[in-house]
Amino acid sequence: MEHDRSALLLLADGTYFKGKAAGATGTASGEICFNTGMTGYQEIFTDPSYFGQILVTTNAHIGNYGTKSTDQESGGIKISGLVCKNFTIPYSRVSADQSIEDYFIGEKLVGISDVDTRAIVRHIRSKGAMNAIISSEILEVSELMEMMKDIPTMAGLELASKVTTPAPYFLGDSNASLKVAVYDYGIKKSILQNLSNRGCYLQIFPARHPIEEVKKWEPDGYFLSNGPGDPAAMDYAVHQAKTILRDKKPLFGICLGHQILALALGISTYKMHHGHRGINHPVKNLSTGLCEITCQNHGFGVDPKHIKQKPDLVEITHINLNDDTIEGIRAKAVKAFSVQYHPEASPGPHDARYLFDEFVSLILSEKKENVY
Repeated sequence: MEHDRSALLLLADGTYFKGKAAGATGTASGEICFNTGMTGYQEIFTDPSYFGQILVTTNAHIGNYGTKSTDQESGGIKISGLVCKNFTIPYSRVSADQSIEDYFIGEKLVGISDVDTRAIVRHIRSKGAMNAIISSEILEVSELMEMMKDIPTMAGLELASKVTTPAPYFLGDSNASLKVAVYDYGIKKSILQNLSNRGCYLQIFPARHPIEEVKKWEPDGYFLSNGPGDPAAMDYAVHQAKTILRDKKPLFGICLGHQILALALGISTYKMHHGHRGINHPVKNLSTGLCEITCQNHGFGVDPKHIKQKPDLVEITHINLNDDTIEGIRAKAVKAFSVQYHPEASPGPHDARYLFDEFVSLILSEKKENVY
């Protein structure tokens, strides 16, 4: 196989980079973003929260330890395209299933390598998130710029329904004492495993599944998952969360689920300049005063001004130490909380996995109260 095919990366502001094609031959488009993680590239590629996005990896080597089916966070690759410095086809891991090249070709994923990723990241940090195109079949900038006009912007885009499960399914021990209803807006497998490992019997529902039907299962608690797109475009999910809050059932949300909870509490969200994506973001737990190193992947945030206007309704529990953005909230009147980051951390450190324990404790306390 020939690995010296040319490719072009074009940004919406006209900036372009020439490099080599990586993976399948073709054209890919989406909002460009970057991840600072040094390990776990396959888990990142298969995270449904990246749906609709072209990913720039800041780590110099991608593919050096191959790919393995058990490392996937979903059924397959969810990024729209990849931008990297070195696309390494030979791999060192003996247990790997295949090279990253074969993996990308099998998934029809288009990428570009041998570009200055440092310059690209600096550009995004300066100019902000924007749409982009990778092509290894069209190398004319003017032609690609015409195609750019048809790419939708991420703001206002509803994407959860494109990556959700098509039908409800169960996970875990059916004899478990705790039943948790999970709304799948683009959930990662490791989140489900963390809940199941803590004695929860899960039923996972499609993003648009009517909450009235979910309630008939009589769950002990609810979980709102991560996922792609603009939370403000998900009226159906906000309705789901409002119903759960009205019923005063324990609720836990992660990432997009965190933003949905905020919207259900009357707090707005906003499009970030370039978002947070990586496995080394410092977050302060305001209850303990301790710092957690966290895994993150989000381009939208919860508006701190609106939270401060509702001091009797919501408590800020976590903040990002890099920029003071909101990383966690807790409702004061009901048993509901959420975090912007990913406590399952796959890949990443396990500093925040205690949050799954707190959710289980919340459900158990609710069940105990209902006994008396």
